[in-house]
Amino acid sequence: MSLVVVLVLMLQFVSSSTRAQSASTPGTPASAAAPTLDYEFFKTRVEPIFLKKRPNHARCYACHEEANHALKLAKLSPGNTTWTEEESRRNFETVSQLVTPGDPLGSMLLHHPLAPEDGGDAFHSGGRQFESQSDSDWQILAEWVRGRKAN
Repeated sequence: MSLVVVLVLMLQFVSSSTRAQSASTPGTPASAAAPTLDYEFFKTRVEPIFLKKRPNHARCYACHEEANHALKLAKLSPGNTTWTEEESRRNFETVSQLVTPGDPLGSMLLHHPLAPEDGGDAFHSGGRQFESQSDSDWQILAEWVRGRKAN
């Protein structure tokens, strides 16, 4: 039953992403208007969120380490508490596939763990990691999706 729910949610996300892309300015390719995702901002500001212990929740990493779903974070090397450069690059590539640059709420990474009362999904097996869009960690993720640079 839960696999069906996940598939339905993924189809809804793909559908909303397609609508967002087709809503771009006529005659302008969607990619021309979209900001680029900054690796350094991701590595220094976004990745630590995946390892952070949030009150009443497991760390994102606990469920998404080598997971069998869209957000599959690299397994930390033995003895490490942060990712190596190679692992961070892999995480960047994986996580980048879960965002629509310039559109935080159209991005599965931000939409899926957000409380439904504030625009998120009704289902996230890890609970409501972010109670609202004003959560400081949610805001960091949103800044990255909007194209914020490390410096």
